[in-house]
Amino acid sequence: MGGLSMNAVAIAGILTRAFYADSQDIEFGNPWWFVYAGVSCFLVIFAGIMSGLTLGLMSLGLVELEILQRSGTSTEKKQAAIIFPVVQKQHQLLVTLLLCNAAAMEALPIYLDKLFHPVVAVILSVTFVLAFGEIIPQAICSKYGLAVGANFVWLVRMLMIICYPIAYPIGKILDAILGHHDALFRRPQLKALVSIHGQEAGKGGELTHDETTIISGALDLTEKTAEEAMTPIESTFSLDVNSKLDWEAIGKILARGHSRIPVYSGNPKNIIGLLLVKSLLTVRAETETPVSAVSIRKIPRVPANMPLYDILNEFQKGSSHMAAVVKVREKEKKHNSSVDPRKIGENNFTNGHSQLTIPLLNKHDGKLNSVVINIEKASKDSLQDKDMQKDIEDGEVIGIITLEDVFEELLQEEIVDETDVYVDVHKRIRVAATAAASSVARAPSNRRLTGQKPSSGGQNKQGPIPKKYDLTSTMS
Repeated sequence: MGGLSMNAVAIAGILTRAFYADSQDIEFGNPWWFVYAGVSCFLVIFAGIMSGLTLGLMSLGLVELEILQRSGTSTEKKQAAIIFPVVQKQHQLLVTLLLCNAAAMEALPIYLDKLFHPVVAVILSVTFVLAFGEIIPQAICSKYGLAVGANFVWLVRMLMIICYPIAYPIGKILDAILGHHDALFRRPQLKALVSIHGQEAGKGGELTHDETTIISGALDLTEKTAEEAMTPIESTFSLDVNSKLDWEAIGKILARGHSRIPVYSGNPKNIIGLLLVKSLLTVRAETETPVSAVSIRKIPRVPANMPLYDILNEFQKGSSHMAAVVKVREKEKKHNSSVDPRKIGENNFTNGHSQLTIPLLNKHDGKLNSVVINIEKASKDSLQDKDMQKDIEDGEVIGIITLEDVFEELLQEEIVDETDVYVDVHKRIRVAATAAASSVARAPSNRRLTGQKPSSGGQNKQGPIPKKYDLTSTMS
């Protein structure tokens, strides 16, 4: 639009001089005719370069140039590094290019008036200025803006110095009024961009379905909390600390196929620890060993509003791959709105790894006793609000979350292993029903909390054994 307006100004200037000016044309063959013709050609070419650079350089965002410097080819990295300092001064650059373009367009009629009849001058101006001063340069620079800009950056720097007294103040005023044009994408825009680059979009993208799904899941994971990814406590398989490890109990444990099992005392919501199934290798079913006599690890407790990325970071530390999700009361939420749930979660994870109960066999009577061994003395960080910490430690457990649950939210697909009976406990979707599929699409997280629950608690009931959403399996 700026170039077309300059053309209109140039043509209007020619017409004005044709009707009102008393100028004499220079005859062809006169040495001055060739001088004026050369200057006119130079002005057309110069205006075309300015028009092309305006489109080419101004279309290169700072983010795009940074991406090219990091991940482009060796040539692109070099070109982007050359252009970046110039493009950083966006408004000063814009004013410089437009000012030079306007000067060339305004000077052109002065020389054309001396060479041709006004009608011929108008025809030549429209033809050459539009073709060589606008259309061709902008068409080239729209496709090869990076290369053209890198080759002409010396000219741009020189013009910015020449036009500095005018371009710099105007550029600063535009910076103050409009600010800088940052092209950073928001999360929804990034997801849409990734989707467009997927093969399924049919636009030549190279990203597979799995790649686009995982990238979208990683972007969504920052907004998800433990409450959204957890398995409700009513759907978990757990053991009473006062129960015995007889044939029936061990049979259920083996049938479930879990590597970790929550242990409760009295009420299934009163989770006191977790049992590693591998610790039962030395337990004999005929002795009916009490669960309390077996190695029980202290299970970490996390608030329901703890972000999944923070839970994943804690799981990576190796202290535990399972945590109990505690509901924070509304009054506590309001009172402790400034407390960062991530710090509370970190403290709980640290405490969860500090003690381990290990059974020892008494050589004299053959009975199992238990002792507590301090395997890692954790440092306790000071909390912003001790009442909030106490509320989490003593709060009601509403669910269990494992490393596998976080991975499923990240992949946005169910992870099904050979021991699974159900893909989705709430929907009662059996593994056999989806055996033909290579992967199982993950249901929305909120359905896990509002879906159908197993009847009568189902903690030690026989029948179909839900595995995935009872949340006691995890990746070791």
